[in-house]
Amino acid sequence: MIARVRAGDQEAYADLVRAHTGIALRAAAALGAGADAEDVVQQAFVKAYCALGRFRDGASFKPWLLSIVANETRNTVRTAARQRTLAGREAALAEAEPLIPDAADPAVAAVEIERRAALGAALEKLGEEHRLVVTYRYLLEMDESETAQALGWPRGTVKSRLNRALRKLGKLLPEFEPREGGDEHE
Repeated sequence: MIARVRAGDQEAYADLVRAHTGIALRAAAALGAGADAEDVVQQAFVKAYCALGRFRDGASFKPWLLSIVANETRNTVRTAARQRTLAGREAALAEAEPLIPDAADPAVAAVEIERRAALGAALEKLGEEHRLVVTYRYLLEMDESETAQALGWPRGTVKSRLNRALRKLGKLLPEFEPREGGDEHE
């Protein structure tokens, strides 16, 4: 599809945008763009389009795009010179994708909201590298090689930083047990 875009096929790029807008919005929100997430994503798609000549043939588009989204998010936050609160990030992430189905049991939903708030607060206490690797790997559900590509790190670095980040999160969240059903994302 990238070859079609490079050849000037506007519909092919529109297809790429449609396919990746959701994950790009989730990434921008999770990385702190808050209310600016849509602007960040729009700017990231413009930059990605302009940089397609540097896109490596055979590489995965999603991690490449998400690294651009992460850079745009950092630039937006830095330029705005304002601190995003945990509540603002959670609200932006909640707007980007429903986290709890409407049909959920209210008691289960309340526990889930509490778990997410505690996780968000614990993530805030991690250093940027650890927060990024956990966000990409688990919140954005990228595999190790996609995470490595998006962050521009060797795969071994992703593994070691993820391991350290998860140990730190375990110390910060000792009261929370992993979900039943073998969910590896917690």
